[in-house]
Amino acid sequence: MNIKALIPNFFTMLNLFCGCVALVFVSNAEFELAFFFVSLGIFFDFFDGFFARKFNVAGPLGVQLDSLADMVTSGVVPGYVMYQLIMDRKNLYTSNLPLQDQLFPYLGFIITLGACYRLAKFNIDTRQSDSFIGLPTPANALFFTSLPLVADYFHTEIDLGFSYSKWFLIAITLLSAYVMNAEIPLFSLKIKNFSFANYKLQIFFLAISVLMLIFLQIVAVPLIILLYVLLSVINNVVNKKVS
Repeated sequence: MNIKALIPNFFTMLNLFCGCVALVFVSNAEFELAFFFVSLGIFFDFFDGFFARKFNVAGPLGVQLDSLADMVTSGVVPGYVMYQLIMDRKNLYTSNLPLQDQLFPYLGFIITLGACYRLAKFNIDTRQSDSFIGLPTPANALFFTSLPLVADYFHTEIDLGFSYSKWFLIAITLLSAYVMNAEIPLFSLKIKNFSFANYKLQIFFLAISVLMLIFLQIVAVPLIILLYVLLSVINNVVNKKVS
């Protein structure tokens, strides 16, 4: 048995385990711990691909396992977080809730559906070996799992510790499902050889991200994701004009 071939899958399983643990914390409204385990799962997700390439053991089984693990950590968890955010906890046990208020929280799982479609497309899209087309599911998961923590940071504590308009939440839910699957090229964050001329955009983005994390703390997380998409769109427009 090739032990090296098992190492990437081991990290994939750690990613899946973290996603399962995060689900438990979301169900208990412990969003800080849920965010931590999603972040940890994404950390493990990076290393499964890293070791698969390093040991030259990448194969179809690893590809499928990776997508299945990501489906939980970066698909089901953010959808469940959004379900909890949209839900009006104060009226949760009121029997005469309007039908739309009972059904609206389930719209949060549109994130899960969008992530599922994105992961399936990614597995068969040969254009995304070095960069991405559409927002990767881990970035989308970090965005949504950080939202309750951002609300807590601003001390907008209402019931579970967050205060967002349900219409705002539904709007960004629909937008995220679109952005994950849109034909929007996003610049690669993989720096294969240090060259400021070739990677000035990546270096600029990473430098700004570090500064934002230092000064804004948890608030920086969704802003960094938005910045990544915005810079990619601007970069696409500039490259198109140049060509």
